[in-house]
Amino acid sequence: MLDVRKIRENPDFYRERLARRNTGDEKLIAQVLVLDEQRRKHLQESEALKSERNRASKEIGAVKAKGGDIAEVSAKMKAVGEQIAKLDQELTKIEAEQSDLLLRIPNINHDSVPVGKSAEDNRIERVIGKPVEFTFKPKPHWEIGTQLGLLDLEAATKISGSGFIVFKGQGARLERALINYLLDLHTTQHGYTEVSPPLLVRGETIQGTTSLAKFAEDMYRVEEEPPLYLIPTAEVPVTNLHREEILAADRLPIQYAAYTPCFRREAGSAGKDTRGITRVHQFDKVELVHIVTPEESYATLEVLVGHAERVLKDLGLHYRVVSLCTGDIGFGAAKCYDIEVWAPGVGAWLEVSSCSNFEDFQARRMNLRYKNSEGKNIFCHTLNGSGTALPRLFIALLETYQQADGHVVIPEPLRSYLGGLSQL
Repeated sequence: MLDVRKIRENPDFYRERLARRNTGDEKLIAQVLVLDEQRRKHLQESEALKSERNRASKEIGAVKAKGGDIAEVSAKMKAVGEQIAKLDQELTKIEAEQSDLLLRIPNINHDSVPVGKSAEDNRIERVIGKPVEFTFKPKPHWEIGTQLGLLDLEAATKISGSGFIVFKGQGARLERALINYLLDLHTTQHGYTEVSPPLLVRGETIQGTTSLAKFAEDMYRVEEEPPLYLIPTAEVPVTNLHREEILAADRLPIQYAAYTPCFRREAGSAGKDTRGITRVHQFDKVELVHIVTPEESYATLEVLVGHAERVLKDLGLHYRVVSLCTGDIGFGAAKCYDIEVWAPGVGAWLEVSSCSNFEDFQARRMNLRYKNSEGKNIFCHTLNGSGTALPRLFIALLETYQQADGHVVIPEPLRSYLGGLSQL
């Protein structure tokens, strides 16, 4: 959530930065300012009347003590009280409208974010490794997985419909090995604390990290009262672990790692990447979350990207790091890097990690603060990144390490998790 005081002080800055997103949200700044003016006017009038009522109460007490008539003053104060009640009721309504509006406005982007309209304008920061040179035509993962008995996509469709996966045999074992490898790497070598959060969360928990109004159609909802939502990523429950808290400065930085299944309806994505397991409704992911001071957040973003890159480097995969432009960046991110791995069988770059700095955007929504050395309560900065998402990592491994005889070689770091198995 943006700071309404800063918007009031420099509205043109916010209009210009939001216009870079090409979403039309800059038009909402005018509405924010109208509501803010109404809110301040009502608040000023209400406080003035309350001050008048306090003075009158003292006068009434003095008149009473002298045995005087207080009927006229009491009648006047009754009218003032009714006016205060009306103003406060209107103020509550205005504040709710303003809050709802601010919750729908995306974050502004950091100065270093490239300006652009779509993914075509994203900036490639670096490319690591080279694509494998095959002596044969590489197969896509769905052919490899089916031939080796690792995947059963027909069964998944029969059970749940399109966009789901059944991992079988060594495929299921490889998926589990990847989860354990990622958690062990990040907790033992990168200093994260592992957590296992709920998979169902309340609407206000979703609202703490993103806009429920904008993205509800992409989420699976359980019809409770109030409703519960299946998490689209562990970012949602993990970042909310400290909502409504004021942390001691010495508790920061905080680093959490969490494995969870993730659930996404992917509304509006019909027809995209329908073959194989590139785009699915349920998938496994290890998520990395940081809660830090504002001074540390951009250095932490680079560290976070490095932690996600470490996975691909250790597994010997060809990948690139991309800085998302203003027209492609996510709703809450101030700056975001995508890490894309090369999948030779499908001949495409696949996003396996998205690492974002949200600055204080999420912390304001969650009212997450820390007490600095001067005793002031300051909003924390939050960051998160996939460390990594499993289906596309699974794809890259099968397609990169496929052999001419149909087998798939297992990279060295995973073999201990597979009982020493060197190939599938």
